[in-house]
Amino acid sequence: MSTAKLTIDLDALVTNWRSLDAKTNCETAAVVKANGYGLDVTRVGKALAAAGARNFFVAAAEEGVILRRALGAGPGISVFSGHMDGDTKLLQEFQLTPMVNSLDQLLRHFEHLPGHPFGVQLDTGMNRLGMEPAEWGAVRDIALGQGPVLLMSHLACADEPGHGMNAHQLKMFRDMTDGIEVPRSLSATGGLLLGPDYHFDLCRPGIGLYGGLPFAQAMPVVRLDLPVIQTRDLVPGETVGYGNMWTAQRPTRIATVAAGYADGLIRAMGNLDMGAGGIQVFAEATPCPVVGRVSMDLITVDVTDIAEVPASLSLINEVQTVDVVADAAGTIGYEILTSLGHRYARTYKG
Repeated sequence: MSTAKLTIDLDALVTNWRSLDAKTNCETAAVVKANGYGLDVTRVGKALAAAGARNFFVAAAEEGVILRRALGAGPGISVFSGHMDGDTKLLQEFQLTPMVNSLDQLLRHFEHLPGHPFGVQLDTGMNRLGMEPAEWGAVRDIALGQGPVLLMSHLACADEPGHGMNAHQLKMFRDMTDGIEVPRSLSATGGLLLGPDYHFDLCRPGIGLYGGLPFAQAMPVVRLDLPVIQTRDLVPGETVGYGNMWTAQRPTRIATVAAGYADGLIRAMGNLDMGAGGIQVFAEATPCPVVGRVSMDLITVDVTDIAEVPASLSLINEVQTVDVVADAAGTIGYEILTSLGHRYARTYKG
């Protein structure tokens, strides 16, 4: 088989949700935007709903439609982008809850969907989505008069526990919402891990569910195995791949495996010595360094130190997680997860 195999462990996903839920005394929702962080929102959503998750968050109404069709009636589905122009029919037909971000969205919602559930997103300093304090102050009484189901904001630096922005945003959120009898939510994965001061009524973890940092105790959810297409032997001085970027310093055996940047394995992962942060692939427990450039469909690996080259080599696993791979590419685990391509043969466990 020449197709790389992506194994997605839904039991591990559920375990991560339960582990995060156990750290709070509030409701734990689940963020499943970007097609369940690239892992298939239908399967991810069903697994989490079966485990007890009752509220889900997506980025756009169209994502919510896919999830509602998978889950059926019952679970709440909230839309971070709010009530955009053209969303009205989808919000109504598929029972989606917009997190309105501005006066314009608020008025649109009241005009087109009076009585339909909505939440309000507040900007506590990230300067991305939500109503700033002055705008919220101007419309607060009007909004509260229509009965929002949630007031929420989003932390900018929650993955850095000591960052002063966390305490600043917590104070801002309290200043904007204390005394209001509406459920509140401030924290995704990082904020949940900051402790109970940040929990309020609902936490909404995302990356931690899928095995990523900052939830260091997360179980790995994805494994990626790359089939070996061909091996060849090099003498010292021969080069590998585009640009002659890697030169053999000893008699070397090279394995060429089937995957590349078209599959979400970013080109910047290659061309590095392990001492400089490059990636490896694994033959069982034995690491083998990636050498030369990552190309569109192929990666080359130094397998000199293993006695017998197996049919496939593992790139993402319990040892080399999505975050380790991301570090080698100068990015974050979110980008690796959401970029994993459609060419993989996907297998779901659990």
